[in-house]
Amino acid sequence: MLENFKNKSILILGFGKEGQDTFLFLRRLFPEKVIGVADRKQIKELDKPAQILFHKTLAGKKIKLHLGKNYLKALKNYDVIIKSPGIPPKIFASQKLRRAGLKITSQTEIFFENCPGKIMGITGTKGKSTTASLIYKILKSGGVKAHLVGNIGKPVLNLLFSATPKDVYVYELSSHQLYNLKKSPHIAVFLNIYPEHLDYYRNFKEYVAAKANITRYQVKDDYLIYNSEDKIVREIAKKSKAKKIPIKGIYYQLNKTAAKAVGKIFKIPKEKIKKAIKEFKPLPHRLELVGDYKGITFYNDALSTIPETAILAMEALGGKVQTIFLGGFDRKIDFKNLAKNILKNKNIKNLILFPTTGEKIWKAIIKSSGGRASVKLPKHFFVDNMPEAVKLAYENTQKGKICLLSCASTSFSIFRDYKEKGNLFKRYVRKFGKLR
Repeated sequence: MLENFKNKSILILGFGKEGQDTFLFLRRLFPEKVIGVADRKQIKELDKPAQILFHKTLAGKKIKLHLGKNYLKALKNYDVIIKSPGIPPKIFASQKLRRAGLKITSQTEIFFENCPGKIMGITGTKGKSTTASLIYKILKSGGVKAHLVGNIGKPVLNLLFSATPKDVYVYELSSHQLYNLKKSPHIAVFLNIYPEHLDYYRNFKEYVAAKANITRYQVKDDYLIYNSEDKIVREIAKKSKAKKIPIKGIYYQLNKTAAKAVGKIFKIPKEKIKKAIKEFKPLPHRLELVGDYKGITFYNDALSTIPETAILAMEALGGKVQTIFLGGFDRKIDFKNLAKNILKNKNIKNLILFPTTGEKIWKAIIKSSGGRASVKLPKHFFVDNMPEAVKLAYENTQKGKICLLSCASTSFSIFRDYKEKGNLFKRYVRKFGKLR
C-alpha cells in the first residue's frame, strides 16, 4: 500500500493526535513530498503540538494547509485521503467524491496492511480500554513483546518503522477506527454493543456494521473471543470463520474473563495471569472509588455515556446507591429503560440532572410512572455546574449511602469531555468533604 502513495497527492483529514502522527510518518517516509492537511479548526484553535508542527514545517513549504469552515473543499484535489477517526464517514457522501483512482483510507487500515507483527483488536461499546490495558499487563507479565496502541495507547503508524514479527499490538479499536476496514486482527475481542454514536452514523445498523469489521475478515487460524450473552455480538460471531471462544460476565467481570482467554491463547501460566489481574489498577473514571467523605461513599463513573452503563453501575454497587448524577449532551438515545430501572430501584432517592438530557431523563421517569400516586418519585435537581451538583449530593445523601456519577450521556453539554467532568467531580467531592 505504501509504495502506491509515492506518486500520489496525499491529504490528512483531521489534525488531532492521530493526524499529527500520520503527518510525521509520511514526512519520514516521503521527505520531499508536499503533504496536505485539512481541519475545520484554524491554527490557533488546534492543540499546541499541532501548532508547533505547523510552524516548523511551513518554513520548508512541504505542507499545504486547508483550515477553517471550508476545509472540505480540498478533498476533490487529492488522490489519497487519510481520514482521522473523528471525521464522520457521511461527509464523503455529501462531497460527492466518486472519481476514479481516489483512495480514502485511515491510519488503522495502513497499519493493518503493513504490520509484520500480530495484531489483537479489542472492541465493544463499553469496556475496551480496561480490557485492552488488562490484556497488555497479562502479556507483559508472560514475557510477550506487547504494545498498547490505538484508542487508548499511542497512535500506531510511526511504530511500523521498528515493528518485527515478534511484536504483539494490543489495539483498542473504536467503531470509527473499524469503519471501512478490510482486514481483521489475528485475535479479536468483542465485548458488547449498545446504541451509541448515533450522531456520527446514519443509524444504529451502520454502527453495528462498523463494529462487525473486527471479525468480518478473520480466517480459520484467527481467534474471536466474544460475549455470548450479548445478542447482537452473538449473531455477528455466528458468521465469523475464526476459532470462537465464547465468554460471559457482567460489567468488569467480563473484561477479566476476556483478558484471561487471551492469556490462555499465549500459554501464559495461570499464576501469572492471576497475579496480573490482582495487581491491575482500574483506570480512572470507570466506576472509580473517590472515597468516603462525611460518611458518604462517592464513585466516579464519568465514562458512562449511555443508559446501559449507568444501569450496570447501579447494579454493580448494589442497594446503597441513593444519589445519582445523570444527563449531558443529547445524542438522541432512548432513556425509557433507564427510567424503568430507576423507578424499580427503591433505594435511589435523589437525581442530580445536568443539561440537556437531564430534563429528557426526568420526563422519561414521569412517563414511566404513568402518573400513578402509588409510584414514589425520587427528588430531582436540575443543575448546570459541578460545585452546585456536589453540594446538593452532600445535602441530600444519608451517611452510609453511595453517591454515583454515572451520567448515561456524553459530557459535551457543559464539560469539555468525560475527563474534565470526572476530575471536577472528584475535586469538589474532596473540597466539600473537608468542610465542617
